[in-house]
Amino acid sequence: MGQKANTKTPAGQGAAGAALIAALGLTRVYSLGATPVVGVDGIDLQIGAGELVLLKGHSGSGKSTLISLLAGLDRPSGGELMVAGHDLNRATAAQLTRFRREVVGVVFQSFNLLPTLTVLENVSLPALLAGRPFTATRRRAEELLVWLGMRGRLDHLPSQISGGEMQRTAIARAVVNDPAIVLADEPTGNLDSRSGQAVLDLLVDLNRRWGRTVVMATHSTIADPAATRQIHLQDGRILDPAS
Repeated sequence: MGQKANTKTPAGQGAAGAALIAALGLTRVYSLGATPVVGVDGIDLQIGAGELVLLKGHSGSGKSTLISLLAGLDRPSGGELMVAGHDLNRATAAQLTRFRREVVGVVFQSFNLLPTLTVLENVSLPALLAGRPFTATRRRAEELLVWLGMRGRLDHLPSQISGGEMQRTAIARAVVNDPAIVLADEPTGNLDSRSGQAVLDLLVDLNRRWGRTVVMATHSTIADPAATRQIHLQDGRILDPAS
């Protein structure tokens, strides 16, 4: 991967060719009663294909807001945001749904598995919703789960597996549609150190072996040596890497 996490690459420059993700003046302002709350404040950012980028910062710094915007789960209040050729400012609701199903895979801290579906069914669901054939989808889901060490858990419910296994299931679900970009929001936040290490190793493997662009918000330092870049956020802004 070449660059290490502590290199002085500016936040506005991708390290791997043309930008897959490009933001200009990206802003998200929420309303808390009559009080405006700034989640992201005028961010300029480019991320190239094949990068593994870590978003760093204290709680409330804007990491999760930025992940939600990149995932098409939230809309900007201002600025420009292009992700894999999709203009997320101007996309319709239907276009955003298709974008979330086909372009990005998202891994959440809280796993977000459906409790009444088995591990295999949870992983298969996004592909089935995208209209992919049932047999091919189940085969792909099984392959991913075996790769993630979940061969013996295919028919288990989320309540019957550990936190680390739930996050592995969530990773398989995030990549079942072969997205170009994997976004992870504090993926180890609810895990012990051993399970957290395993999950981060899997996300690094997705980047290095499978060529996925990975953007991860994390307090952990475990993935630092594998990252192409770290981006530090404070009060919704990107800090100067030289500061």
